[in-house]
Amino acid sequence: MNPSVIGTEDALQIRDVHLPVSPEIWPPAPGWWLLAVTVLVLLLWITIRLLRLWRRSRLQKEILASLDKLQREYSDEQIPHFLAEVSILLRRVALMKFPRQQVAALTGKGWLSFLDQHGGDGEYSNGVGSVLAAGPYARHCEVDKNALLLLTRKWIKRNTR
Repeated sequence: MNPSVIGTEDALQIRDVHLPVSPEIWPPAPGWWLLAVTVLVLLLWITIRLLRLWRRSRLQKEILASLDKLQREYSDEQIPHFLAEVSILLRRVALMKFPRQQVAALTGKGWLSFLDQHGGDGEYSNGVGSVLAAGPYARHCEVDKNALLLLTRKWIKRNTR
């Protein structure tokens, strides 16, 4: 054999390709950690928002159920008591949403103007709701009970969102 041929045969021997080691699954790369933390924070935020929305909805339903109960319990002969209870219910809702210093001391026209500023659209000072200022203290009072209940329901819905 020719020595030059033997040398080239040895030089031409090709070895198999060795693939690199596949990456391990654990621990994940930093980008996956960041994605996981972002998703968890987003899920937590969504859960908190939905929980607050559910609580507000439930609270609003309970308050409106109390208003419906007032409508059923008080007859036309008990209008002063009915007006006092409606005013108390409105004040409770106001105390839940607004600072105590802003709401607690309000009476009479100040109370009615507060209700108008926060969703009454002038109906408490100049409309059917004006009866709440003096009605609870009067022996006989003329009031459109259904209109007052509708106005009160609208005010409660606006202020319990």
